[in-house]
Amino acid sequence: MSLPPSTDSDLWVSWEDYHRLVERMALQIHESGWKFDKIVCLARGGMRVGDVLSRIYDVPLGILATSSYREAAGTEQGSLDIAQFITITRGTLDGNVLLVDDMVDTGMTFMRVRDHLRQQFPAITELRTAVLWWKERSEVEPDYYVDYLPTNPWIHQPFEDYDSIRPHQLGSWIRKGTSPAHS
Repeated sequence: MSLPPSTDSDLWVSWEDYHRLVERMALQIHESGWKFDKIVCLARGGMRVGDVLSRIYDVPLGILATSSYREAAGTEQGSLDIAQFITITRGTLDGNVLLVDDMVDTGMTFMRVRDHLRQQFPAITELRTAVLWWKERSEVEPDYYVDYLPTNPWIHQPFEDYDSIRPHQLGSWIRKGTSPAHS
C-alpha cells in the first residue's frame, strides 16, 4: 500500500522511513560524544524509539506513561497525565539520562516531564532530550532531533493504523493483506 503524498499540513511516514529516522537519531547522539547511562521513553509515542536506542546503546530503558492526545480521536491535545511511577529494567533513575519521544509538538509534555523527572529523581546528573520530529510551534528545543518541521504538519505514523482496528476485525484484515505490517 502506498502512502498519500506529504504536504505542509500532513506528513506521511512509512515503516521504512520511521526506522531510518530512529537510526539517524542514534547516529546523531553517538556523533555528539555525549554518554548516557539510561533512557526514559514516553509511552506511547516514544516506546519504539526508546526500545531501538536501548538495544543499540545497550543501556537500561525506563518507560514513563504520559497521555495528552485523547480528544477528537487523538487529534487534539488535552490535559497532560503523567504516571506516578517509571518502569525501568535495572537500578534506579540516576546519572546521565536521555529522555526520548517521537516528537515535540507544543513542548508542554517535555517541559512537564523534565520538571517531574528532576524533582522525583535528584540523582539525575544530566537530562537531555531526543525526538524524531521537532515542530516549529514547540516552546522547547530538543537536544537531539532528526527533522525540523517548520509547517507543523500532522504526522501520520505507520503504527497509527492499529488505532482503528479491533480484535474482531483482524481475521478479515489479515486475509485482505491490509495489515499495517504488510504495507
